[in-house]
Amino acid sequence: MTALVSTLVLGGARSGKSVFGEKLVADSGLAKIYLATATRSDDEMTQRIVHHRARRGDGWTTVEEPLALVDALTREAGRGRAVLVDCLTLWLFNVMEAGRDPEVEAKRLTRYLGVAAAPIVLVSNEVGLGLVPETPLGRAFRDAQGRLNQIVAAAVPNVVFVAAGLPLWLKQEN
Repeated sequence: MTALVSTLVLGGARSGKSVFGEKLVADSGLAKIYLATATRSDDEMTQRIVHHRARRGDGWTTVEEPLALVDALTREAGRGRAVLVDCLTLWLFNVMEAGRDPEVEAKRLTRYLGVAAAPIVLVSNEVGLGLVPETPLGRAFRDAQGRLNQIVAAAVPNVVFVAAGLPLWLKQEN
């Protein structure tokens, strides 16, 4: 059992970031809460959700909340628990699709992270390493994701970048 503090886990698609985040929570010895932000929007996404659940195995409490992230964290992040949020990228998409202001929602999240009673591991995509998106909406999303990652990284003690399943600690205060 290791002491877990709130951590942002960044990486690209299929980089191993979710598996790494799951391991951080599982190794903590605390009750494991999986806060899923994905929605079952189509058959392919449903299969991804099924795959993630099967990979985690038993012992996790899964809470599905695509939009009201801070409300769900307030309910679920209690003493004796560790929460994995998978993932901030899908949550941001849901925020933008709902017409909410991503900066307001990001600030609300980081305020909560400063007072959370439990360690929270947040998984997020690093989308700024690829090509510049072709559309204005794609560029707006990429920019909002970059800002979200920056503000969350500043709010938590630990930040790790995962590539090819390997962690590179960018910030480690514990």
